[in-house]
Amino acid sequence: MDLLNSLQHFRPQNLKNINYRNVKGIGTPLLVLFALAMVVLPLPPFLLDMLFSFNIALSMVVLLVAVYTKRPLDFASFPTVLLVATLLRLALNVASTRVVLLHGHNGAGAAGHVIEAFGSVVIGGSYAVGLVVFLILIIINFVVVTKGAGRISEVSARFTLDAMPGKQMAIDADLNAGLINQEQAKARRLDVTSEADFYGSMDGASKFVKGDAIAGILILMINILGGFIIGVVQHQLSFGEAAQVYTLLTIGDGLVAQVPSLLLSIAAAIIVTRQNTEQDMGEAVQAQLLQNPRVLAIAAAILMIMGIVPGMPHMAFLTFALLCGGGAFWRHRVNRKQADDAAKLSHNAENMPSAEPKELGWDDVQPVDVIGLEVGYRLIPLVDKSQGGELLARIKGVRKKLSQELGFLIPAVHIRDNLDLGPNQYRISLMGITFGESDVFHDREMAINPGQVFGDIEGTPTHDPAFGLDAKWIGSDLREHAQTLGYTVVDSATVVATHLSQLLMNHAAQLLGHEEVQNLLDMLAKTYPKLVEGLIPDTMGLSIVVKVLQNLLQEGVPVRDIRSIVQTLVEYGSKSQDPDVLTAACRISLKRMIVQELIGADTELPVITLSPELEQILHQSMQAAGNEGAGIEPGLAEKLQSSLSEAAQNQELVGQPAILLTSGILRSSLSRFVKNAIPGLRVLSYQEVPEEKQIRIVSSVGQ
Repeated sequence: MDLLNSLQHFRPQNLKNINYRNVKGIGTPLLVLFALAMVVLPLPPFLLDMLFSFNIALSMVVLLVAVYTKRPLDFASFPTVLLVATLLRLALNVASTRVVLLHGHNGAGAAGHVIEAFGSVVIGGSYAVGLVVFLILIIINFVVVTKGAGRISEVSARFTLDAMPGKQMAIDADLNAGLINQEQAKARRLDVTSEADFYGSMDGASKFVKGDAIAGILILMINILGGFIIGVVQHQLSFGEAAQVYTLLTIGDGLVAQVPSLLLSIAAAIIVTRQNTEQDMGEAVQAQLLQNPRVLAIAAAILMIMGIVPGMPHMAFLTFALLCGGGAFWRHRVNRKQADDAAKLSHNAENMPSAEPKELGWDDVQPVDVIGLEVGYRLIPLVDKSQGGELLARIKGVRKKLSQELGFLIPAVHIRDNLDLGPNQYRISLMGITFGESDVFHDREMAINPGQVFGDIEGTPTHDPAFGLDAKWIGSDLREHAQTLGYTVVDSATVVATHLSQLLMNHAAQLLGHEEVQNLLDMLAKTYPKLVEGLIPDTMGLSIVVKVLQNLLQEGVPVRDIRSIVQTLVEYGSKSQDPDVLTAACRISLKRMIVQELIGADTELPVITLSPELEQILHQSMQAAGNEGAGIEPGLAEKLQSSLSEAAQNQELVGQPAILLTSGILRSSLSRFVKNAIPGLRVLSYQEVPEEKQIRIVSSVGQ
């Protein structure tokens, strides 16, 4: 009754509510179920013909997709397709074997026209010729194509898995340098994982093809022997008739199966031998094989000599000699035309008529660049977009990342070439003063030793200009090998961008001027107009605000929280106009942000302290020297620096930040004292520790 009630309430228009998207994706399960059905149920010859034709068409489509795919990962479903196609082919072998053994005595057409065509037309009706052709196809498929592709899959899978840690480190390095954002890093990590999964799957999928080739040989022998016995014993055929009929049908059946098997094996070999780059295979082969006209000219000369030797097929050799010679001449003309066009452009640029010199004016006096980057002539491809230079995009990423971290807009980087520099040299300047320079090679990559590697690699020894780590310049072909050994491999554009990022971070205070501070206040005034009006000019001048913000940046404190800074300046500005006093007050208001950048969300703050006696001595020295830090006795300063450096190194070894906790009076002077001597040591005052954080003293200097 429930069924009848349901049928009564059914209406044809209810079909509109069906989500047809749920129907998608059922093709593969149906194909697998149909293949299993072929193993159990008998099939008529007409349906066998259709399925054999579909199998050949599927193999051709898979082969063409493998040829025209730009990257192996673009055809990541290939292992699954290979498994399904192999299952379909083996199921067809079982179905065709059943038909051949049951109805083979009725003649060559008993198993369908496809098997008959392959058994009579393709091999000429001779089972001896068919057997030889079938064995040759098996040898080509099993010994040459499948064995080579399987070996490449195995090696690729092993090296891809070994290179994963190095690739992950390279992604993290690009992310930390601001060259990529979180979404790009996530996409690149997904590509690395997908690549490892793909080559691992291909390593296993190659075993399908190998097993299929072995199964083809066994099925052939079983069918010939079984057909001979059935024909003689069951259908009373003569020995000759049984051997001829069942052998032709079996070989035709085997050839029908081996042709798509060979196509899929070739497709698998093409996939695993492709480089993981965005380039069409045809374009890559044409560009790399026919680029040099000298190769075609030499080949034409050799073919010409072979063509005029008596007894040789003159027409064939001379025809191809003529084709190679014509190709060499055409390639030479194309290369020469490209070179002439480039020389003409260069000549026109050098001989352009110069305009009449104008009178000098103030516009001819150019101010120094806030941030300047000068490159040698061999590094011009790094900054030229037309030559594939990536440095401009990397620098833009560095500026964006630092602007977000520091809290103000990093000025644009003025890039120019300088013939006075070495060919591979670059120079970074701030306000016209050189702060860093080094040599890079745009056609090589830098393998940086992060501290622990598992072997040496051939290359030119050097140092990472940003952090001074040991490194080597290597060729691009050694990149994956270096990553498997634990090196962090970056290209030359990343080296320059990382060096620039490090210098800008260390000298951020010099990048912040009156214009930048005024822009910050203008942005704040859009949301908090009264707050900004109460600061300038009622409380203090713009110059004092600039000095306070520069002091904060000088001590490694970002100015992102400009609202809290301005509130503190408004509150304390009526009490003091001293920038150092105001800086200390701002640090106290920003204490949670300062400590969070040091220890994150941890509730425990590991610190290094000074003994009470040492603090007392330093207090007296600072007061005698006017609080500038120059009154420390040289011997005491040397011992203090040595002890603090040792304590900071111990903290770094255990993976914890090096923090010196002292009184508010000493904090500013000690911060300047250790800034260059011990770069990794941060100095905090007792007032800068948030109430919710617990202090843990790891060492005390002076005891």
